[in-house]
Amino acid sequence: MRDNVAIYKSKLISIEEAVNKIESNMEIVVSQGCEPQGCMKQFHTVAHRVENVKVFSVLTFRGYEFFTNPEMKGHFELCSWFHGGGARAGLAAKAGTVRFVPNLLHNIATGHNEARKTHIFFGSCTPPDKHGFVCFGLGTSYEKDIFEKADLVILEVSPTLPRIFGDVEVHVKDVDFFVENEIDLPAIPKKIPGDIDLQIGSIIAELVDNESTLQLGIGEIPNAVAHALTHKKDLGIHTEMITDSMMDLYEMGVITNKKKAFCKDKFIATFVFGSKSLYDWVDNNVAIQFFRGPWVNHPSVLRQNSKMVSINTCMMVDFYGQVYSEGIGFRQYSGPGGQFDTAMGARQGFDGLGKSIIACPSTAKDGAMSTIVPFAPAGLL
Repeated sequence: MRDNVAIYKSKLISIEEAVNKIESNMEIVVSQGCEPQGCMKQFHTVAHRVENVKVFSVLTFRGYEFFTNPEMKGHFELCSWFHGGGARAGLAAKAGTVRFVPNLLHNIATGHNEARKTHIFFGSCTPPDKHGFVCFGLGTSYEKDIFEKADLVILEVSPTLPRIFGDVEVHVKDVDFFVENEIDLPAIPKKIPGDIDLQIGSIIAELVDNESTLQLGIGEIPNAVAHALTHKKDLGIHTEMITDSMMDLYEMGVITNKKKAFCKDKFIATFVFGSKSLYDWVDNNVAIQFFRGPWVNHPSVLRQNSKMVSINTCMMVDFYGQVYSEGIGFRQYSGPGGQFDTAMGARQGFDGLGKSIIACPSTAKDGAMSTIVPFAPAGLL
């Protein structure tokens, strides 16, 4: 234990020292959602001496100066695998410093490692335990895979992070540098479903059998589905994201994971986003296991679950059965994430009982616009 403490302390550097390791033409990956805020807030401070630095991320929550300030063009570029509020803020600023990188969640890490070089991985982690292990922020959609291939690894240590279990731990001896900074966890307010959402949720719930294994997204409709599932029995979870509604159903005894054919008795996920209560719930909770996105979200893994049901939402559907979930007109809004992965995995279920459900209200803009159309408007993804 004493040696682990000494190793950790020997690798502690300041945020300024960490950021100063960025050089021109580097390709950087930052962790998802629970991003290394202290470092990212300072990336722009080296812009005067660097050019063509690409920063890859998923679901960046905050708008940082290195991609919201037009003066950063040519110096930094945010390469977003899935747009979050931060990336959209950069696009709204018309700084010319944000671009979308197409992907599927199960292929983000492996595809990136095959095609590109990661010069620096900036991530976040818990303080080391008595054995010298830290665990990645809020999951490992791609973090562990990138960590293993990066030339340099810098982790931002925060006591606010929950300690989670699965394939998320690394030892201090395998990390190049640490910085200490208290990170504000991304808080996702629980959206209250409206009457239409509740009606949709009720319809979907009728399609979910007892003892099903679920992938459930986030938002009004998934929350409404969860609200309508309270009478079900022995549901299980294999999902990319752990949400507040799953916690609620578990506490009610609806989710037990006891009837799963695959990874019985455990929640299987790749990351967690939600409320402070949710983060407290996953902290030191061995019932929840987080594994790499390329494994959790691979259709060949998903299909091993019994009565697998994938429940997602979309923006629009046309008469050809094509679903539009990522863009508005010519504007990229989010990304494919894991929707395609989980839909395919559920439909390929080994027991022939899997279902993929994609839902949306039939109108938008307070009823002024139909979301069911003969064909997609120009530019809609």
